[in-house]
Amino acid sequence: MLSLMINELQQWFENLKRNSTLHRFQLPTSNKHGIELFVKRDDLIDAYISGNKIRKLEHNLLAAQREAVEQIHTYGGAYSNHLLASAAVSIKLKQSMYGWVRGEELNAKSNTLLMECGKLGMGLKFLKRDLYNQHKLSSGLSYTNGKSVWYIPEGGANPQGILGCTEIYTEAVAQNGYKDFDVVVVAQGTTTTSLGILASIPKSTILLVVPVLKGFNTLTEMQKLATKAKQEPATAHLRFSFDQLKILDQYHHGGYAKSSSELNEFIGKFNASSQFPIESIYTAKALFALQDQLLNFKQRSILFIHTGGIKKPTER
Repeated sequence: MLSLMINELQQWFENLKRNSTLHRFQLPTSNKHGIELFVKRDDLIDAYISGNKIRKLEHNLLAAQREAVEQIHTYGGAYSNHLLASAAVSIKLKQSMYGWVRGEELNAKSNTLLMECGKLGMGLKFLKRDLYNQHKLSSGLSYTNGKSVWYIPEGGANPQGILGCTEIYTEAVAQNGYKDFDVVVVAQGTTTTSLGILASIPKSTILLVVPVLKGFNTLTEMQKLATKAKQEPATAHLRFSFDQLKILDQYHHGGYAKSSSELNEFIGKFNASSQFPIESIYTAKALFALQDQLLNFKQRSILFIHTGGIKKPTER
C-alpha cells in the first residue's frame, strides 16, 4: 500500500511539472549579438506550489512517505511562499503538516498568506525569533514527543531540496531537443536551486547566480549546503563543480524584498512586452543582471530560470 501511495505522489508531481514550459524570449540587446535566450517557466507549475517550491518539496515529501512519518514540520516567515506551498501539498498527502512561523507576536490571522495556510489545513505555531533561528534548519527524520516527524528546513534548503532542483536543467535540455545551454542564469536565495542546477549541468556550461540578499556570501553558503548533500545517501552522488560558477552579487538593489527606481523601470518595460511576468524580489533582479551583462557574453545559448513568485492562489 505504501509503494502505491508513493507512486501516486510521484505521478502527481510529474503531472504538475509538465506545466513548466521552455520558450525563447528577447531582451533589447539580445538580437544584435546573435544570442539565443530561453526561459524555463517554472512559474507556470501551479498557483500554490509555483516555481522552485515544488522542486524543493518533492523529494522531502517522498522521503517522508517512505518513512511513513506521522507528521511533517517546516519553517517560514510571515509571508513565506514555502509555507503556503507546503500547506497546499499537505492536502494531497492527507497528512498532518505544521508550519513554524518566525515571530511570537503573530497569529493565524495576521495576514492573508497565513490565513490561506490555515484554510489549507496547516497547523501554525509561532516562535520567538531567537528560538526560530535555532530550529529553522532542522532537516530529515526525527522523533518528537513520541511521534515520527519529517522536518523540512526553511525554504526547503536541504539535500532533498537540492535533488529536486537537479531536474530543472535536465527538463529544459529535453525540451530543447536534448541540446545543452552555454549559460544558465538564476536568482539565488537559500542556494538550494543553484546547487541543484550546478550538479546537473555539463562541464561546458556556466552557472550565473544573482543573490537577492545584500552581503550574502554565496560561495561559503553553497559549499556548506553541498557538504550536507555529500553526507546524505540520496545525494552523495552529486558533483558540484564550483569552477563553473559565476557570482553576480551587485544586483540586489538594496537587499531582500527591496528595489530601486532603475529596477522598477526595468520591470515595467519588460512586463509591458508581454513575454512573461517578472517580480521584484527574485526574477527581475536576475533578469536585470542578465541584460546588464549580456554584452560580455561570448556564449550563444542562454537559459534563464523563472523560479516563480508570480501567481497568487486567488488567481487559480
